[in-house]
Amino acid sequence: MSNSILLNKIPTTVVTGFLGSGKTTLLANLLKKAKGKRIAVIMNEFGELDIDSELLRSCPFEEGECEDDAGQLVGAGDGIYELANGCICCTVEEEFLPVMKKLVERRDQIDHILIETSGLALPKPLVQAFNWPGIKEFCTVDAVITVVDGPAIAAGRFADDEDKVKSQRAADESLDHDPSLQELLDDQLNSADLVVVSKSDLLNEADVNKVKAVIEKRLPSTVKTAYVNHGNVPLEVLIGINAESEKAIDAVHNHHDHHHAHAAHHDHAHDHFDSMVIRIGTVDAAKLKQSVEQLLNDFNIFRIKGFAAVENKPMRQVLQAVGKRLETHFDRLWASDETPKTELVLIGKGLDEATVTAILKSAEV
Repeated sequence: MSNSILLNKIPTTVVTGFLGSGKTTLLANLLKKAKGKRIAVIMNEFGELDIDSELLRSCPFEEGECEDDAGQLVGAGDGIYELANGCICCTVEEEFLPVMKKLVERRDQIDHILIETSGLALPKPLVQAFNWPGIKEFCTVDAVITVVDGPAIAAGRFADDEDKVKSQRAADESLDHDPSLQELLDDQLNSADLVVVSKSDLLNEADVNKVKAVIEKRLPSTVKTAYVNHGNVPLEVLIGINAESEKAIDAVHNHHDHHHAHAAHHDHAHDHFDSMVIRIGTVDAAKLKQSVEQLLNDFNIFRIKGFAAVENKPMRQVLQAVGKRLETHFDRLWASDETPKTELVLIGKGLDEATVTAILKSAEV
């Protein structure tokens, strides 16, 4: 396809992958390297507070913190459009299409659209929406990028914590069959134009060979695989693929389609999940770590993500936990007009908010 034919369409990159695979890290690094591109970001995530979008909002775009002529977020105030429902196949018409129509109206101000699906979503129904009237004339899918957790695949798992992802999928009543992670991985890889293997710094040569064996079995030879560390990959690898994925998406075989072809019931309900935001004050870093680890061990928690105000530290600490793995780093200084605070989102099942709050408050200074 000639680039000239695509000049009048906004290229869109769809990033998909399991919970904790590294999608947000990849997007954050992509934005930092955007070099003047005007970018709109659409998030599809569970939770009262979308911490992923907060992380993207905090990407440094000020002079001296990023490459020259860094990317600019455009759109709803800061360019982040949030779809609160975790199942994007349920919300394409109700939530996604209205957002896309808003972006189409502002197409002269937008160079690129980035979409991060939730860990529950499959890319195919989203890509199919780009064939809808009012969208297909103005937008095209530059590429579907599927992010997979390299160490998990090498260890014979499909996700960092398979039990958590299985529980999350099983609780999603929009699925009429017993979901297997192999089927989900197949569906995500079948739609991919590029596969990104995250956390490659944790892989030795034998691990890389194991990952290649799993992925290449499911991918056509035309689909490339990139091994990355902390989402650090050249911008040109991710953008400018010109795949026009929407044109071939109907031919992509999908386990999800197969099961729905034999099912009449399609009740979209996510109320089996507990999602809560816990807000506390300044904390002792070691005690907060201990409290979060206690929650991960004692409760059925899929994910903890948020920010912490750490005692005697002028910077905001980002905290992310998936499965049993807890990661923290400092991302930026607290602004002069901000009151440092600790704010965490928890997603799980059977969570008692009072108990969870008490455990986290024990870390307060």
